[in-house]
Amino acid sequence: MGAAAREAGTDRRGAVVAALMLAMALAALDSTVVSTAVPQIVGDLGGFSVFSWLFSGYLLAVTVTLPVYGKLSDTFGRKPVLVAGAAVFLLGSLLCAAAWNMAALIAFRIVQGLGGGALQGTVQTLAADLYPLKDRPKIQSKLSTVWAVSAVAGPGLGGVLAAYADWRWIFLINLPIGAAALWLIVRHLHEPKRAPRTPPRVDWAGALAVFACGGVLLTALVQGGVAWAWWSAPSCALFATGLALAGLVVWTERRAAEPIIPGWVWRRRTIAAVNLALGALGLLMVAPTVFLPTYAQSVLGLAPVAAGFVLSVWTLTWPVSAALSQHVYRRIGFRDTALLGIGAATLILIAFPFLPYPGSAWQPTLLMLLLGAALGLFQLPLIVGVQSTVGWAERGTTTASVLFCRQTGQTIGASVFGAVANGVLATRLGGAGDLDSVTRALDDGTAPEATRHAIADAVHAVYFGAACAAALAFVVLLVLAPRRFPVLTER
Repeated sequence: MGAAAREAGTDRRGAVVAALMLAMALAALDSTVVSTAVPQIVGDLGGFSVFSWLFSGYLLAVTVTLPVYGKLSDTFGRKPVLVAGAAVFLLGSLLCAAAWNMAALIAFRIVQGLGGGALQGTVQTLAADLYPLKDRPKIQSKLSTVWAVSAVAGPGLGGVLAAYADWRWIFLINLPIGAAALWLIVRHLHEPKRAPRTPPRVDWAGALAVFACGGVLLTALVQGGVAWAWWSAPSCALFATGLALAGLVVWTERRAAEPIIPGWVWRRRTIAAVNLALGALGLLMVAPTVFLPTYAQSVLGLAPVAAGFVLSVWTLTWPVSAALSQHVYRRIGFRDTALLGIGAATLILIAFPFLPYPGSAWQPTLLMLLLGAALGLFQLPLIVGVQSTVGWAERGTTTASVLFCRQTGQTIGASVFGAVANGVLATRLGGAGDLDSVTRALDDGTAPEATRHAIADAVHAVYFGAACAAALAFVVLLVLAPRRFPVLTER
């Protein structure tokens, strides 16, 4: 009976892991699939001037809901939060497929994002719940593989559906995947009964304040320098409103019995250090994900597919390195393993500006392969390590805080590095100009060779900034993080 019970438990856990991978695939595929169908969507619905909100709106909703879902999962359990989040995501997908204009599609993408925040945070938390510390790299490497496959397959899948079916199928395809994930979760995920909190209280005022503050500040960062100038009235008004709301969040959370963002998230050295380090990771990731494809096409002269390959190769080494990192951190610890990874990433990012002009495609490809390996060695030990320092009742909040900081870092990085690239271009070309308009001129064949040099200099400056972000993460871990994480022996 004992062996049979253990076998049944293993089968059930395998089904839950499959459900988590399907749920993560929904979130991972989302932006990459949609990006390649933008021309067809705009051609059908119009709204070219605001189509970027298809991505920004989704990102904002995911980011600002992460802390809320993390706290809810610690209060009510992972299963109800994951089921509710998946249901909202699928509802948003169905509504997106039925959108009648661009404004409706953007609104429904935000609905998708409200569910996507639950998918990202709760899946990562459940991964730590299901496996003891020594086995967690297995599930984390599987989830990393989902992201890697999605990054490679997503653009192609989106292009095929848009070209040979209809762009609405990009959203409809989520329904069977999500339905399978929901069925597996409902049927096979059985959380152990925990001592109930009497009574469980939800800080709804804090949740609303966090949502409003995050939404306003992230909107200011996303749209600043794009929809309006940085020092324009809309930009200043949004930042002022966001800072006022940040004060309201602090005031509300300090008085709440069960705050959405508890103070211990920043008072504990380990969690605070990991939050800051992964925020820097989000910052540096903008350089390759946003600017490398432009570099590959405009400077190296590659076709879009080849340029996408140069970027996607880091998804080959990242999950492999993440899976192997357990053999390193078991010997030298979580912090030192992460220091090794981010130290290597700093050197790789610094090497990019020294690539010859115009260079060959194999050179940035090799750097991206190495960068993926370095970041796999950096990120996974920090996530596994920080989840292992807290008990079940704090794991959702801790995981959400880490993911929130990484997402916020990406948003800040897109704004900061966009301003850096445009500033370098304006200086090199002797006037006003931005990366988008310059690359369009290159595509049209109306730009001189000096423009390619200017783009190369702009991207090199962005990579140097990414190297500074990596160095900042190194310093944060070295100074703030304890050499040995205070791992609990709970599991």
